[in-house]
Amino acid sequence: MKKHSLLPLLSPVLLLLVSLPANAQYAWDVGVHIGGSNYLGEMGGKEETRRDFVWDMKLNQTRFTFGGFARRKFSRIISVNTGLMYMRLQGADALSTNRGRVGRNLNFRNDLFEWYIRPEFTIFQDNDLGGRGRYKTDFRLFGYVGAAVYYSNPKGQLDRQGEFIALQPLNTELADYSKFGVSIPAGIAFHFTKARRHRFGWDFGWRTTFSDYLDDVSTTYKDPNLLPGGPTGQAAIMYDQSSYAYALDPSLPDPNNYGYYTSPGDSPDRENKRGDPTHNDSYLTMTFTYSYVLRGQSNFYRQRYGWVRGAKRVGRRSRAKF
Repeated sequence: MKKHSLLPLLSPVLLLLVSLPANAQYAWDVGVHIGGSNYLGEMGGKEETRRDFVWDMKLNQTRFTFGGFARRKFSRIISVNTGLMYMRLQGADALSTNRGRVGRNLNFRNDLFEWYIRPEFTIFQDNDLGGRGRYKTDFRLFGYVGAAVYYSNPKGQLDRQGEFIALQPLNTELADYSKFGVSIPAGIAFHFTKARRHRFGWDFGWRTTFSDYLDDVSTTYKDPNLLPGGPTGQAAIMYDQSSYAYALDPSLPDPNNYGYYTSPGDSPDRENKRGDPTHNDSYLTMTFTYSYVLRGQSNFYRQRYGWVRGAKRVGRRSRAKF
């Protein structure tokens, strides 16, 4: 009996939730993203050590991304969009033109899942594209800044051959980083709406993260004796692959320039540079979008539940009897 006692209390809340999507005509649309993704981190780059934004990015490492979203329009200026995205990030030192990175010879692949929520701010809108007076096609250009959480699981190959091995459990830099992270998506997008129902668009978004381990590379080579499995373990084999590159191309920097080592006169705890901890990793997506615009409340809804939004409730009329 107790399990039914909550129904009178919950029913107004449930009815309110049902009514939210129907507060206005054409306020909601649901759709999909399809496109590509890339990243900026320790791998890739030109001859220089590091350049920000897209200048160090390798376009041939762009991989697929897709997802779904729902958007609520609150006014002509502001909408809120939330969605779930799946993307692949990938990079390899062998593709860089920086000889130091080529000699380091590291690589990674990361299948990343992201949930985001973002307000969208209209920059320009034309409700009658072409000015023909038919209002069949409208155009909207907008920008956004929001928040996202993601699940990241970087994997690597031994000299870019064979199976991909999960790197986070190997603790290659003795850094116990999480597979979950937070990012700030910011971008610009536009869409065309045909006949009020079909919405076709384009979306470019950049994500700033608070982690430098999307590619499992950030700081320095650690003493292999401290790594899981020791000097002959899988962690030590994966964290320094410079000897494989040098064997194929002896003109590359000597493998002794990589890895954990000491030289005469050096401090016993000397550690050699492996990454750049002064810059966090970031990633981007460029997608085409399609969404379907929901019409809003039906006549049945307005007649039966309009009182939820403050509409006057009209009872059944009866014919007078004489």
